[in-house]
Amino acid sequence: MAVQGKSISQAIPWSALRTGLIAAGVAAVITAVVAPKFGGYAAQVHFQPHAPDLAKIAEAAPVIQLHLASALTALSIGVVLMMRVKGTSLHKLLGWTWVLAMGSTAVSSLFIREINNGAFSFIHLLSGWTIVGLPGAVYAIKRGKVAIHRRAMTGMFVGGLLLAGLFAFIPGRLLWTVFLG
Repeated sequence: MAVQGKSISQAIPWSALRTGLIAAGVAAVITAVVAPKFGGYAAQVHFQPHAPDLAKIAEAAPVIQLHLASALTALSIGVVLMMRVKGTSLHKLLGWTWVLAMGSTAVSSLFIREINNGAFSFIHLLSGWTIVGLPGAVYAIKRGKVAIHRRAMTGMFVGGLLLAGLFAFIPGRLLWTVFLG
């Protein structure tokens, strides 16, 4: 089967998928082993998978709801962009939509600081990286620097979206309580 002159194995961004799987493994180890010990609530963590409790999202602060909605939008569009042919009109349209969703996700995260008593956390570094990287990646493609654009966007997708998203499942955080707590 071919996708505009490429076989399926050529069309799939294997390096991005490999990086994503590595990031997922690291995040899983951190979530399961390291995070509960640093949070001081290791004895209180109970892993009880259940049907999602969406009422917890409805009860969350509006900035958290905006953050989650924009992150899910960016994730959905990002998966489509990673799997489709690049440079088409659809890619450009979805790309701009992804940039807006990622920008909204990154900026809204700066206002979510309840877990650290009002202070920024390590995960906010990913937000800063995204806020700086998005304009840089757009600038790169406007100048015809495709490789720089590809690396920056893939890095933001994997690090700023997938990795940060996995950190959202650390015990005590909203998505943990919605799905597992």
